Amino acid sequence: MNLAPYLELATSAAFEAGKLTLRYFQAPLAPDWKADASPVTVADLESEQLLRRLISSQYPDHAILGEEYGESNPSSSFRWIVDPIDGTRSFIQGVPLYSVLIGLEVEGELVVGVAYFPALNEMVVAAKGMGCTWNGRACRVTATPRLADALICYTDERTFAPYGYEAQRQQLVSACGTLRGWSDSYAHVLVATGRADAAFDPYMEAWDSAALAVIMREAGGTFTDWQGNNTIYNGEAISTNGILYPEILALLKP
Repeated sequence: MNLAPYLELATSAAFEAGKLTLRYFQAPLAPDWKADASPVTVADLESEQLLRRLISSQYPDHAILGEEYGESNPSSSFRWIVDPIDGTRSFIQGVPLYSVLIGLEVEGELVVGVAYFPALNEMVVAAKGMGCTWNGRACRVTATPRLADALICYTDERTFAPYGYEAQRQQLVSACGTLRGWSDSYAHVLVATGRADAAFDPYMEAWDSAALAVIMREAGGTFTDWQGNNTIYNGEAISTNGILYPEILALLKP
């Protein structure tokens, strides 16, 4: 399959949606609160609406799964998985580490991933067999060989205990060289671009993970759940440089 047209669409759509979000960034916003107690803003809604229009204009029969508007055309073998603003809390606070995420799944396999950080103007894109680029330059994970020398990232240390991972968090803190709270998709993209060695999230939805799974694998790393399963549907995720993966999985065992 020629993935280039799909990658081009995902890249341009993420860029256009990102430009839209910048109209609201670092401006007064009154978020609404969803049933899961997460915030949503007019920027989230308008960004996803734009993504859906741009994708549907070229591929009207494809499925689209998004954080804010659910899934359309669920019987299609092509499914676009979008997060119009990953890191809405950061966005509301005026922190520039939020992103627009687009992944494409074909017959159950993730084949395209794009993460655009509008406030930083960083674009990371990947497609199966085509490698991963960061602002147009090829990028790779680190070659850090030991967790004791590694920099690892997480979103919020308070989220580990509710999902039963507090003991594992403490083991990771003790074992790693440096710990940083760079959050959401930015933490995982730091791993893909060789600026961090691993990233952990005990809670991740499919739209948080779809783009990142392709990006991490094409950058030479790993992206799995905390049990080592190659899936975005188990509600959790770890990214690693690959070399550290066995050591990390061993620490994550209950």
